This record gives sequence, C-alpha cells and structure tokens, in this order.
Amino acid sequence: MKAPGFRSNSPTALLAAAALLYIPLTLAAQNRIPWNDDEKPIVQDLRGLRGLSDSERPGATQRLALEIRRLPAAAHKTLLADQLANLVTEGDPGRDTLQEVALTLAQALRERPPATEGGQPHNAFVTLAQLARYEHVQVSCDDPQFTAAMAKLEGDDQARQGADFTLTDLSGKSWTLRDLRGKVVLVNFWATWCPPCRKEMPDLEALGQRFAAQGLVILAISDEDAAKVKPFIAEHQISYPVLLDPGRKVNDRFRVEGIPKSFVYNREGKLAAQAIDMRTRAQFLAMLAEAGLE
Repeated sequence: MKAPGFRSNSPTALLAAAALLYIPLTLAAQNRIPWNDDEKPIVQDLRGLRGLSDSERPGATQRLALEIRRLPAAAHKTLLADQLANLVTEGDPGRDTLQEVALTLAQALRERPPATEGGQPHNAFVTLAQLARYEHVQVSCDDPQFTAAMAKLEGDDQARQGADFTLTDLSGKSWTLRDLRGKVVLVNFWATWCPPCRKEMPDLEALGQRFAAQGLVILAISDEDAAKVKPFIAEHQISYPVLLDPGRKVNDRFRVEGIPKSFVYNREGKLAAQAIDMRTRAQFLAMLAEAGLE
C-alpha cells in the first residue's frame, strides 16, 4: 500500500529512518507536527502497534480507528487515518478490523479532502483504493481522486501481469521470470530494514521447503547492496534465492511503492494473486492455492 507497507518512493536511507519509527514518517517530521492533546496518545499508540501480539493487535487497531473517527475534521485526522491504514494490512487482522479502518479513512477524506499531488491522487486516496481493491472492504467514496486512484491500481496490475526481469542472486546465478514457466513463482520485494518483511521471512522459508517438490520457486528481490544483504541472509538461514535489484529497475517495473509486496504467478506465467503488505503463512497458502498449488 500501501500501500499498505512502507512506501519506497524516497531513497533507501530515508525509508530505513521511517521504518525505525514503525510508521512512515521521519522523527523530524513527526516532531514538527503540532499534535493536539487528543492526537498525541493516538500517535504514541500507532508507534507501539507492532509491539503488540498478533492476538492483541486487531482489537487495538479497531480502538484506534474509532478514536481517530471521533476526532474533529482536520488535516491531522487524515494523516492519522492513513497511517493506521498502512499498518492494518500487515498480516491478517480480520475482516471487521479492515472494515473499521477503511471507514475511518473514508470519513476523514470526505470531511477534508486533501489536494492532489503533482496532478496525481493524494496518497491517502491511493491507500483507501488499495483497501477496496486488494483487501475487498466496502468503501463509499465519490471523490474523483478515489476514482483516479482505482484506475491507477488497475494500470499497475496490468503492468505486473506482463512484467519480466532477469536478475542475479547472491551466489551469482541469473534468474529470468519468463524462463520459469511450468513453475509456480512467488516474487517477494523486501529489505533488511523492513520489520514486516523480516516477520514474514520464516513463513516464506517454510513454504519454500514444503512446496519445492511441487514446483514452487520463491524469488526475493532487494534493492540493497550485497554487502548488507549477504550477512543478513546468512544469519537468518534463508535458503530461497535472494536477487539484487541495483537502481530499482525491477521495483519500478512492478510499480512497487512500498514493501513487503508479493506476487504469485501460476504455471502459465499469469499473475494469480498478490499481497500489498506482510502476509501470514495461512494467507500465503491461500495465495498459492490461487495458482493451483495446495
């Protein structure tokens, strides 16, 4: 999205700084925002959301959605709702939680619609569109920016359907997506600094081992330097191929504006399923089933 996820339009260093805060705002930017007394506890709770257990997090997220919804119409309300929407798609919070967050963001956008950004729909409208298109929540929004955001996502999906790449992994082996026809391929965009990316890696490793004999190939793509990626992969004992994307050419080809993101291609090379953020093992299994792998 995040989309959902950490957006990666800015350089990696800035993204890493944002990741340390657990929401995609730099500390300096947060310190410059004049949060009022009602907003300050919400900001603190957003920062601590990832520290909660998987069982605690959905309830806390729903509570935050309601607290943000009760705030008066203001620019900060949209900002807070957008931040929460970017966090809710990490893992499987449940349909009710996703719907509450979508309702909160839609309300904030109706109350005080932000201006377009360089002629493109504001990022908050893109976030809402991602919830509607990829998480299948009910969204009521007649703003032209929402319509434009939905059209943008459709165009992104069309680009991903026909995307191909050739990249080299950490051992020097070259991989071409198109050459893997006949296999089920899961392409995962990630980075060492990204907490949601790190959280889903053990599940990807387990799935890679489980389905290897059935033709599953996992290709993890990072735009970081090999000197940073190699020791991380060795430490975490990841066996699936990790490919390097210097210059982010493949990231751009797949319209990746936030990580983690995963795309599953079936044996005919068609895009069968995708995730805009971190997935649980059960969610990955559902994606693989869409590609005929069960």
